[in-house]
Amino acid sequence: MNNTYQLKPISEIAKVITSPVDKKSLHDELPVFLCNYTDVYYNSVISKDMDFMGATAKQSEIDRFSLKPEDVVITKDSESADDIGISTYIESVKDNLLCGYHLTILRPKKNIDGRFLSYALGHPRIGYDFYRYANGITRFGLTAETYKKVKILLPPLPEQKAIADLLSTWDEAIEKTERLIQAKKKQFQRFLHDLIYIPSVNGKWKEVRTKSLFKERRETRRDDLPLLSITNGEGVIHRDDTNRKDTSNNDKSKYLRICPADIGYNTMRMWQGVSALSALEGIVSPAYTICIPGEKLFPQFAAYLFKIPFMIHRFYRYSQGLTSDTWNLKYTNFCEVKMPFPPLPEQKQIAETLSTAQQEIGLLKQLTEKYKAQKRGLMQKLLTGNWRIKPEILNKYKEA
Repeated sequence: MNNTYQLKPISEIAKVITSPVDKKSLHDELPVFLCNYTDVYYNSVISKDMDFMGATAKQSEIDRFSLKPEDVVITKDSESADDIGISTYIESVKDNLLCGYHLTILRPKKNIDGRFLSYALGHPRIGYDFYRYANGITRFGLTAETYKKVKILLPPLPEQKAIADLLSTWDEAIEKTERLIQAKKKQFQRFLHDLIYIPSVNGKWKEVRTKSLFKERRETRRDDLPLLSITNGEGVIHRDDTNRKDTSNNDKSKYLRICPADIGYNTMRMWQGVSALSALEGIVSPAYTICIPGEKLFPQFAAYLFKIPFMIHRFYRYSQGLTSDTWNLKYTNFCEVKMPFPPLPEQKQIAETLSTAQQEIGLLKQLTEKYKAQKRGLMQKLLTGNWRIKPEILNKYKEA
Protein backbone atom coordinates (compact mmCIF):
# COMPACT_ATOMS: atom_id res chain seq x y z
CA MET A 1 0.00 0.00 0.00
CA ASN A 2 1.19 3.51 -0.78
CA ASN A 3 2.17 5.18 2.48
CA THR A 4 3.09 8.57 1.06
CA TYR A 5 1.02 11.73 1.10
CA GLN A 6 -0.49 12.78 -2.23
CA LEU A 7 -1.41 16.33 -3.22
CA LYS A 8 -4.78 16.33 -5.00
CA PRO A 9 -7.27 19.04 -6.03
CA ILE A 10 -10.52 19.14 -4.08
CA SER A 11 -12.45 18.45 -7.28
CA GLU A 12 -10.65 15.09 -7.63
CA ILE A 13 -11.35 13.84 -4.13
CA ALA A 14 -14.90 15.14 -3.67
CA LYS A 15 -17.98 15.73 -5.77
CA VAL A 16 -18.64 19.48 -5.70
CA ILE A 17 -22.33 20.45 -5.38
CA THR A 18 -23.20 24.12 -5.01
CA SER A 19 -26.68 24.69 -3.60
CA PRO A 20 -29.18 27.33 -4.80
CA VAL A 21 -31.90 26.34 -2.31
CA ASP A 22 -33.33 29.47 -0.66
CA LYS A 23 -35.29 29.99 2.56
CA LYS A 24 -38.66 30.63 0.92
CA SER A 25 -41.71 28.49 1.61
CA LEU A 26 -44.07 28.03 -1.36
CA HIS A 27 -47.44 26.23 -1.26
CA ASP A 28 -46.70 24.08 -4.33
CA GLU A 29 -43.40 22.70 -2.94
CA LEU A 30 -42.53 19.99 -0.42
CA PRO A 31 -41.58 20.70 3.23
CA VAL A 32 -37.88 20.37 4.01
CA PHE A 33 -35.30 21.36 6.60
CA LEU A 34 -32.44 23.67 5.69
CA CYS A 35 -28.85 23.58 6.84
CA ASN A 36 -28.08 27.27 6.52
CA TYR A 37 -24.94 29.40 6.39
CA THR A 38 -24.86 30.08 10.14
CA ASP A 39 -25.30 26.36 10.92
CA VAL A 40 -22.12 25.67 8.96
CA TYR A 41 -20.18 28.73 10.09
CA TYR A 42 -20.70 28.17 13.83
CA ASN A 43 -20.58 24.36 14.04
CA SER A 44 -17.70 22.03 13.21
CA VAL A 45 -20.09 19.07 13.15
CA ILE A 46 -23.72 18.84 12.00
CA SER A 47 -25.99 16.15 13.48
CA LYS A 48 -29.64 15.20 13.10
CA ASP A 49 -30.41 16.31 16.66
CA MET A 50 -29.82 19.98 15.86
CA ASP A 51 -32.62 22.47 15.19
CA PHE A 52 -32.91 23.43 11.53
CA MET A 53 -35.01 25.99 9.74
CA GLY A 54 -38.14 24.77 7.98
CA ALA A 55 -38.70 25.67 4.31
CA THR A 56 -39.94 24.12 1.05
CA ALA A 57 -38.25 22.80 -2.06
CA LYS A 58 -38.97 21.06 -5.35
CA GLN A 59 -38.54 17.30 -5.58
CA SER A 60 -35.63 17.82 -7.97
CA GLU A 61 -33.90 19.98 -5.34
CA ILE A 62 -34.52 17.38 -2.65
CA ASP A 63 -32.99 14.71 -4.87
CA ARG A 64 -29.91 16.76 -5.64
CA PHE A 65 -29.17 18.84 -2.55
CA SER A 66 -30.15 16.58 0.37
CA LEU A 67 -27.24 16.09 2.75
CA LYS A 68 -25.75 12.68 3.51
CA PRO A 69 -23.56 11.43 6.36
CA GLU A 70 -19.85 11.93 5.57
CA ASP A 71 -20.59 15.06 3.50
CA VAL A 72 -18.53 18.17 4.12
CA VAL A 73 -20.20 21.56 3.65
CA ILE A 74 -18.30 24.82 3.25
CA THR A 75 -19.30 28.48 3.13
CA LYS A 76 -19.10 29.47 -0.53
CA ASP A 77 -19.59 33.21 -0.13
CA SER A 78 -18.44 35.85 2.33
CA GLU A 79 -18.14 39.61 2.74
CA SER A 80 -14.44 39.08 3.41
CA ALA A 81 -12.02 37.01 1.33
CA ASP A 82 -10.13 35.91 4.43
CA ASP A 83 -13.29 34.47 6.03
CA ILE A 84 -14.45 32.02 3.38
CA GLY A 85 -14.45 28.26 2.94
CA ILE A 86 -15.38 27.51 6.56
CA SER A 87 -16.17 23.80 6.77
CA THR A 88 -18.40 21.49 8.78
CA TYR A 89 -18.69 17.70 8.82
CA ILE A 90 -22.11 16.06 8.40
CA GLU A 91 -22.19 13.39 11.08
CA SER A 92 -25.86 12.43 10.72
CA VAL A 93 -28.96 13.82 9.04
CA LYS A 94 -32.72 13.92 9.44
CA ASP A 95 -35.03 13.24 6.49
CA ASN A 96 -35.14 15.98 3.85
CA LEU A 97 -32.29 18.01 5.30
CA LEU A 98 -31.07 20.16 2.42
CA CYS A 99 -28.01 22.32 1.98
CA GLY A 100 -28.98 25.99 1.81
CA TYR A 101 -27.64 28.61 -0.57
CA HIS A 102 -24.26 30.34 -0.22
CA LEU A 103 -22.96 26.85 0.64
CA THR A 104 -21.23 24.05 -1.25
CA ILE A 105 -21.39 20.32 -0.56
CA LEU A 106 -18.13 18.41 -0.90
CA ARG A 107 -19.15 14.74 -1.12
CA PRO A 108 -16.07 12.58 -0.54
CA LYS A 109 -15.16 10.08 -3.24
CA LYS A 110 -13.68 6.62 -2.73
CA ASN A 111 -10.89 6.35 -0.15
CA ILE A 112 -11.60 9.82 1.27
CA ASP A 113 -12.72 10.21 4.88
CA GLY A 114 -15.21 13.05 5.37
CA ARG A 115 -13.97 14.01 8.83
CA PHE A 116 -10.39 14.16 7.62
CA LEU A 117 -11.42 16.31 4.67
CA SER A 118 -13.20 18.74 7.00
CA TYR A 119 -10.13 19.00 9.22
CA ALA A 120 -7.82 19.40 6.21
CA LEU A 121 -9.95 22.29 4.93
CA GLY A 122 -9.35 24.03 8.25
CA HIS A 123 -5.58 24.15 7.78
CA PRO A 124 -4.23 27.73 7.37
CA ARG A 125 -2.64 26.83 4.02
CA ILE A 126 -6.04 25.91 2.60
CA GLY A 127 -7.57 29.05 4.09
CA TYR A 128 -4.90 31.10 2.34
CA ASP A 129 -5.61 29.34 -0.96
CA PHE A 130 -9.33 30.11 -0.63
CA TYR A 131 -8.37 33.73 0.06
CA ARG A 132 -6.19 33.80 -3.07
CA TYR A 133 -8.79 32.33 -5.40
CA ALA A 134 -11.94 33.98 -4.05
CA ASN A 135 -13.58 36.24 -6.63
CA GLY A 136 -15.22 39.55 -5.81
CA ILE A 137 -14.81 43.17 -4.72
CA THR A 138 -17.38 43.86 -1.99
CA ARG A 139 -18.58 40.25 -1.70
CA PHE A 140 -16.41 37.23 -2.39
CA GLY A 141 -17.21 33.76 -3.67
CA LEU A 142 -15.59 30.44 -4.52
CA THR A 143 -16.10 29.24 -8.10
CA ALA A 144 -15.84 25.82 -9.75
CA GLU A 145 -12.27 26.71 -10.74
CA THR A 146 -11.34 27.19 -7.08
CA TYR A 147 -11.90 23.51 -6.32
CA LYS A 148 -9.61 22.56 -9.21
CA LYS A 149 -6.83 24.84 -7.95
CA VAL A 150 -6.94 24.26 -4.19
CA LYS A 151 -5.18 21.01 -3.31
CA ILE A 152 -5.40 18.77 -0.23
CA LEU A 153 -2.46 16.76 1.09
CA LEU A 154 -3.83 13.21 1.46
CA PRO A 155 -2.39 10.28 3.43
CA PRO A 156 -3.80 6.75 2.89
CA LEU A 157 -7.38 6.18 4.09
CA PRO A 158 -6.48 4.38 7.38
CA GLU A 159 -4.23 7.28 8.32
CA GLN A 160 -6.95 9.78 7.40
CA LYS A 161 -9.31 8.03 9.81
CA ALA A 162 -6.68 7.86 12.56
CA ILE A 163 -5.87 11.56 12.20
CA ALA A 164 -9.56 12.46 12.26
CA ASP A 165 -10.11 10.40 15.43
CA LEU A 166 -7.12 12.03 17.12
CA LEU A 167 -8.19 15.58 16.28
CA SER A 168 -11.79 14.83 17.29
CA THR A 169 -10.66 14.09 20.86
CA TRP A 170 -9.44 17.69 21.08
CA ASP A 171 -12.72 18.92 19.62
CA GLU A 172 -14.62 16.97 22.25
CA ALA A 173 -12.49 18.44 25.02
CA ILE A 174 -12.99 21.96 23.63
CA GLU A 175 -16.76 21.51 23.28
CA LYS A 176 -17.14 20.08 26.79
CA THR A 177 -15.14 22.93 28.26
CA GLU A 178 -17.14 25.52 26.31
CA ARG A 179 -20.40 23.96 27.53
CA LEU A 180 -19.06 24.13 31.07
CA ILE A 181 -18.18 27.80 30.54
CA GLN A 182 -21.77 28.52 29.45
CA ALA A 183 -23.09 26.68 32.51
CA LYS A 184 -20.76 28.69 34.77
CA LYS A 185 -21.88 31.92 33.13
CA LYS A 186 -25.51 31.05 33.83
CA GLN A 187 -24.56 30.24 37.42
CA PHE A 188 -22.82 33.62 37.72
CA GLN A 189 -25.96 35.38 36.47
CA ARG A 190 -28.03 33.47 39.05
CA PHE A 191 -25.62 34.61 41.74
CA LEU A 192 -25.99 38.21 40.59
CA HIS A 193 -29.76 37.85 40.64
CA ASP A 194 -30.04 36.08 44.00
CA LEU A 195 -27.27 37.85 45.90
CA ILE A 196 -27.69 41.42 44.65
CA TYR A 197 -30.82 41.99 42.56
CA ILE A 198 -33.38 40.29 44.83
CA PRO A 199 -32.18 41.93 48.10
CA SER A 200 -32.00 45.29 46.31
CA VAL A 201 -35.52 45.33 44.85
CA ASN A 202 -37.05 43.73 47.95
CA GLY A 203 -35.80 46.56 50.14
CA LYS A 204 -33.61 44.32 52.28
CA TRP A 205 -30.80 46.87 52.14
CA LYS A 206 -30.96 50.57 52.82
CA GLU A 207 -30.18 52.95 49.96
CA VAL A 208 -27.70 55.81 50.03
CA ARG A 209 -26.51 58.31 47.46
CA THR A 210 -23.20 57.47 45.84
CA LYS A 211 -21.73 60.83 46.94
CA SER A 212 -21.54 59.46 50.48
CA LEU A 213 -19.49 56.45 49.34
CA PHE A 214 -17.20 57.83 46.61
CA LYS A 215 -14.96 60.73 45.83
CA GLU A 216 -13.58 61.66 42.43
CA ARG A 217 -9.94 61.05 41.57
CA ARG A 218 -8.67 63.94 39.44
CA GLU A 219 -4.93 63.27 39.47
CA THR A 220 -3.38 63.45 36.01
CA ARG A 221 -0.61 61.39 34.44
CA ARG A 222 2.77 60.53 35.85
CA ASP A 223 5.56 59.58 33.48
CA ASP A 224 6.31 56.34 35.34
CA LEU A 225 2.76 54.98 35.01
CA PRO A 226 1.66 52.71 32.11
CA LEU A 227 -1.27 53.46 29.82
CA LEU A 228 -4.22 51.22 30.66
CA SER A 229 -7.35 50.24 28.75
CA ILE A 230 -10.74 49.71 30.35
CA THR A 231 -13.13 47.13 28.91
CA ASN A 232 -16.59 48.21 30.01
CA GLY A 233 -19.16 45.54 30.77
CA GLU A 234 -16.55 42.99 31.85
CA GLY A 235 -15.02 44.79 34.82
CA VAL A 236 -11.60 44.42 33.22
CA ILE A 237 -8.62 46.74 33.09
CA HIS A 238 -5.31 45.83 31.46
CA ARG A 239 -2.12 47.27 30.07
CA ASP A 240 -2.57 48.89 26.69
CA ASP A 241 0.27 46.83 25.19
CA THR A 242 -1.43 45.45 22.09
CA ASN A 243 0.07 45.90 18.65
CA ARG A 244 -2.90 47.85 17.35
CA LYS A 245 -2.41 51.42 16.21
CA ASP A 246 -2.63 53.96 19.02
CA THR A 247 -5.33 56.40 17.92
CA SER A 248 -5.38 58.32 21.20
CA ASN A 249 -4.10 61.83 21.63
CA ASN A 250 -0.30 62.01 21.79
CA ASP A 251 -0.61 64.67 24.47
CA LYS A 252 -1.46 62.63 27.53
CA SER A 253 -1.02 65.45 30.05
CA LYS A 254 -4.75 65.28 30.84
CA TYR A 255 -4.86 61.52 31.20
CA LEU A 256 -6.15 60.42 34.59
CA ARG A 257 -4.47 58.29 37.18
CA ILE A 258 -6.32 55.14 38.23
CA CYS A 259 -5.31 53.01 41.21
CA PRO A 260 -6.17 49.51 42.39
CA ALA A 261 -9.77 49.32 43.72
CA ASP A 262 -10.86 52.45 41.82
CA ILE A 263 -14.09 52.37 39.83
CA GLY A 264 -13.90 53.82 36.32
CA TYR A 265 -16.60 54.51 33.75
CA ASN A 266 -16.73 56.09 30.30
CA THR A 267 -18.35 59.48 30.87
CA MET A 268 -19.67 59.77 27.31
CA ARG A 269 -20.77 56.16 26.78
CA MET A 270 -23.05 55.42 29.67
CA TRP A 271 -24.93 52.76 27.73
CA GLN A 272 -21.92 50.53 28.46
CA GLY A 273 -22.61 50.74 32.18
CA VAL A 274 -20.43 51.65 35.15
CA SER A 275 -18.36 48.57 35.69
CA ALA A 276 -14.61 48.96 35.27
CA LEU A 277 -12.70 47.91 38.39
CA SER A 278 -9.00 48.67 38.34
CA ALA A 279 -6.53 45.96 39.30
CA LEU A 280 -3.50 47.97 38.20
CA GLU A 281 -2.13 51.44 38.70
CA GLY A 282 -1.73 53.53 35.59
CA ILE A 283 -3.30 56.25 33.46
CA VAL A 284 -6.48 56.18 31.38
CA SER A 285 -8.06 58.45 28.80
CA PRO A 286 -9.76 61.61 30.12
CA ALA A 287 -12.95 60.17 28.59
CA TYR A 288 -13.26 58.20 31.84
CA THR A 289 -14.41 59.29 35.25
CA ILE A 290 -12.46 57.73 38.12
CA CYS A 291 -14.17 57.16 41.47
CA ILE A 292 -12.46 56.24 44.74
CA PRO A 293 -14.60 54.00 47.00
CA GLY A 294 -14.72 54.99 50.68
CA GLU A 295 -13.85 52.75 53.62
CA LYS A 296 -17.46 51.61 54.10
CA LEU A 297 -17.73 50.30 50.54
CA PHE A 298 -16.06 47.13 49.25
CA PRO A 299 -14.94 48.07 45.70
CA GLN A 300 -15.66 44.70 44.06
CA PHE A 301 -19.19 44.72 45.45
CA ALA A 302 -19.77 48.11 43.85
CA ALA A 303 -18.39 46.88 40.52
CA TYR A 304 -20.82 43.93 40.53
CA LEU A 305 -23.74 46.08 41.71
CA PHE A 306 -23.18 48.51 38.86
CA LYS A 307 -23.63 45.68 36.33
CA ILE A 308 -27.22 45.08 37.43
CA PRO A 309 -29.69 46.46 34.82
CA PHE A 310 -31.74 48.40 37.36
CA MET A 311 -28.61 50.26 38.47
CA ILE A 312 -27.64 51.03 34.86
CA HIS A 313 -31.17 52.38 34.40
CA ARG A 314 -30.61 54.72 37.34
CA PHE A 315 -27.41 55.97 35.76
CA TYR A 316 -29.37 56.59 32.55
CA ARG A 317 -31.83 58.76 34.42
CA TYR A 318 -29.07 61.04 35.64
CA SER A 319 -27.27 61.17 32.27
CA GLN A 320 -27.50 64.01 29.78
CA GLY A 321 -27.37 63.90 26.00
CA LEU A 322 -29.34 63.90 22.76
CA THR A 323 -29.10 60.20 21.93
CA SER A 324 -28.75 57.05 24.01
CA ASP A 325 -25.25 56.32 22.70
CA THR A 326 -23.87 59.73 23.71
CA TRP A 327 -25.38 60.18 27.15
CA ASN A 328 -23.00 62.01 29.44
CA LEU A 329 -22.84 61.09 33.12
CA LYS A 330 -20.77 63.72 34.89
CA TYR A 331 -19.43 62.97 38.34
CA THR A 332 -21.79 65.51 39.92
CA ASN A 333 -24.73 63.58 38.44
CA PHE A 334 -23.21 60.23 39.36
CA CYS A 335 -23.16 61.42 42.99
CA GLU A 336 -26.95 61.85 43.02
CA VAL A 337 -27.70 58.24 42.12
CA LYS A 338 -29.02 56.07 44.96
CA MET A 339 -27.55 52.61 45.41
CA PRO A 340 -28.33 49.65 47.71
CA PHE A 341 -25.91 49.51 50.60
CA PRO A 342 -25.64 46.30 52.68
CA PRO A 343 -23.27 46.00 55.67
CA LEU A 344 -19.58 45.77 54.76
CA PRO A 345 -19.17 42.06 55.80
CA GLU A 346 -22.08 41.14 53.54
CA GLN A 347 -20.59 43.16 50.70
CA LYS A 348 -17.33 41.25 51.03
CA GLN A 349 -19.04 37.86 51.18
CA ILE A 350 -21.10 38.58 48.06
CA ALA A 351 -18.10 39.92 46.16
CA GLU A 352 -15.98 36.89 47.10
CA THR A 353 -18.67 34.49 45.87
CA LEU A 354 -19.02 36.32 42.58
CA SER A 355 -15.26 36.70 42.15
CA THR A 356 -14.75 32.98 42.69
CA ALA A 357 -17.36 32.26 40.02
CA GLN A 358 -15.65 34.64 37.60
CA GLN A 359 -12.25 33.12 38.31
CA GLU A 360 -13.62 29.67 37.48
CA ILE A 361 -14.90 31.00 34.16
CA GLY A 362 -11.53 32.62 33.48
CA LEU A 363 -9.63 29.39 34.18
CA LEU A 364 -11.96 27.43 31.91
CA LYS A 365 -11.43 29.98 29.14
CA GLN A 366 -7.67 29.59 29.54
CA LEU A 367 -8.06 25.81 29.34
CA THR A 368 -10.12 26.14 26.17
CA GLU A 369 -7.45 28.30 24.56
CA LYS A 370 -4.82 25.76 25.60
CA TYR A 371 -6.79 22.93 23.95
CA LYS A 372 -7.24 25.02 20.79
CA ALA A 373 -3.53 25.77 20.64
CA GLN A 374 -2.71 22.07 21.08
CA LYS A 375 -5.15 21.17 18.31
CA ARG A 376 -3.63 23.75 15.96
CA GLY A 377 -0.21 22.32 16.65
CA LEU A 378 -1.40 18.78 15.95
CA MET A 379 -3.10 19.87 12.74
CA GLN A 380 0.11 21.52 11.55
CA LYS A 381 2.13 18.37 12.19
CA LEU A 382 -0.37 15.71 11.09
CA LEU A 383 -1.91 17.40 8.06
CA THR A 384 1.47 18.22 6.56
CA GLY A 385 3.01 14.78 7.10
CA ASN A 386 5.62 16.04 9.56
CA TRP A 387 4.22 13.57 12.07
CA ARG A 388 2.94 10.15 11.02
CA ILE A 389 0.62 7.78 12.86
CA LYS A 390 2.43 4.78 14.36
CA PRO A 391 2.08 1.52 12.35
CA GLU A 392 0.58 -0.39 15.29
CA ILE A 393 -2.23 2.17 15.48
CA LEU A 394 -2.77 2.19 11.73
CA ASN A 395 -3.13 -1.61 11.70
CA LYS A 396 -6.37 -1.27 13.71
CA TYR A 397 -7.83 1.01 11.05
CA LYS A 398 -6.67 -1.27 8.23
CA GLU A 399 -8.36 -4.24 9.87
CA ALA A 400 -11.57 -2.22 10.35
